[in-house]
Amino acid sequence: MNIIITIAAVLISLAIGIPVGMAYRKKVAESKIQGAENEAKRIVELAKIEAENLKKEEIFKAKEEIMANRKELDQEIKERRGEVQKQEARLIQKEENLERRSDNFEKREREVEKELQNIEKEKQEIEKLYEKEMVELQKIAGLTQEQAKQRLLSEMDKELTAEKAALIREQEQKAKDAVMKNAKEMLCYAVQKCAADHSQETTVSIVALPSDEMKGRIIGREGRNIKALETLTGIDLIIDDTPEAVVLSGFDPLRREVAKIALEKLIDDGRIHPSKIEEMVEKAKEEVENTIKEEGERAVLETGVIGLHPDIVKLIGKLKYRTSYGQNVLNHSIEVSNLARIMAEELGLDPKLARRAGLLHDIGKALDHDMEGTHVEIGVEVLKKYKENPAVINAVEAHHGDVEPQTLEAVLVQAADAISASRPGARRETLEAYIKRLQNLEEIADSFEGVEKSFAIQAGREVRIMVKSDKISDDKMTILARDVAKKIENEMDYPGQIKVNIIRETRVVDYAK
Repeated sequence: MNIIITIAAVLISLAIGIPVGMAYRKKVAESKIQGAENEAKRIVELAKIEAENLKKEEIFKAKEEIMANRKELDQEIKERRGEVQKQEARLIQKEENLERRSDNFEKREREVEKELQNIEKEKQEIEKLYEKEMVELQKIAGLTQEQAKQRLLSEMDKELTAEKAALIREQEQKAKDAVMKNAKEMLCYAVQKCAADHSQETTVSIVALPSDEMKGRIIGREGRNIKALETLTGIDLIIDDTPEAVVLSGFDPLRREVAKIALEKLIDDGRIHPSKIEEMVEKAKEEVENTIKEEGERAVLETGVIGLHPDIVKLIGKLKYRTSYGQNVLNHSIEVSNLARIMAEELGLDPKLARRAGLLHDIGKALDHDMEGTHVEIGVEVLKKYKENPAVINAVEAHHGDVEPQTLEAVLVQAADAISASRPGARRETLEAYIKRLQNLEEIADSFEGVEKSFAIQAGREVRIMVKSDKISDDKMTILARDVAKKIENEMDYPGQIKVNIIRETRVVDYAK
């Protein structure tokens, strides 16, 4: 019973205490909120007051800065005004000086005009005197002034023309005599120092046999040995009634040399059959390769040319087995090198460049059987490939007149090439064959319509064709040149290349009546 009463009392007290506590807490919270609002209002008021103060301070500072800038601007304006005033004063002073100078010039101009008038008067008086004198002279001479003047000028012109012509002829003759004398002396000296015998190369080689019985062994059963040798070397073996000898025939000296060495080795060995022939041909090729290398080194050493690429040295050695009109090209190249060097030394030019260009001028002939093009084009291409001196390349390209020589050494190479090739016995071409070739060249050119006349020049290396201007136009000239060149290629045999040079000339004639 007491417990129940206690619980009831507690519940009653709780029921009464809770609303009372809540009401109290509400009052406390309301009082805090009111205090916070008051505090916020106070802070806002203080902030407004502070902002107003800051605003006033900034406005004051801005006004002070404006005043300071205004003072500086006023000071600058004063200074500039002072400078402007100074410049104005200077300009005024200059104007005054110019006015004074102008007055002086006007005075001088008046004085000059007076002097000119006096001079003009004197000039007129002199002209009157001159006219009187001329009238008197015309009366005495019986000629007018213009006639006397023309006669005098004509006589003077004749005398001067005759004197100038005589002087020019005299000086030209002296120069020609001196040049011809010096050139002959230099060429004779060069030829004498570089004298060399030339034996004409042939297209056959002869191999001696120990006995005529060897001919049958060379032929072999059913001709198998001779067929094998001819197939491997590309050379024809001629076995005829010539006692104890076999003739090797072929246009290529290199192949002919390989065949000759192989056949000699077979004869010495005694065993002749197809397999042995193949072995000996290979050995002969190796021997020829070694000979080519040795000959190239010999030529380089003999001429004193250094710094050549090994491949170029090998090509030089290959020229030993190349001929031009029966003349050995390697010996010809060595001779041209020495001749060009001697002439360069005599003329005070570069002997190293001359002998180098002389040795290499026909390098293309080592490859002209294997490559398309003239030996000049091939040589230039090879030298460019191995980065040879441009002056040497120009000399090689110009030694037959294909391009203009750019150096005096290139001209010497041309001269040395001509000397070496034109020596008696140096080349096999006869005079009759040479003249016939030139005649054929002109006949081919004359056979085309529109050709007026043609001339074979530069030893048959160029044909110069004059065409009729009314039948051949500028555009047709190109086609005509190509047609002439094609016909020459098809109908003629010639060394190197032939330049087709077509000239079209237009003339207009009128008469003054």
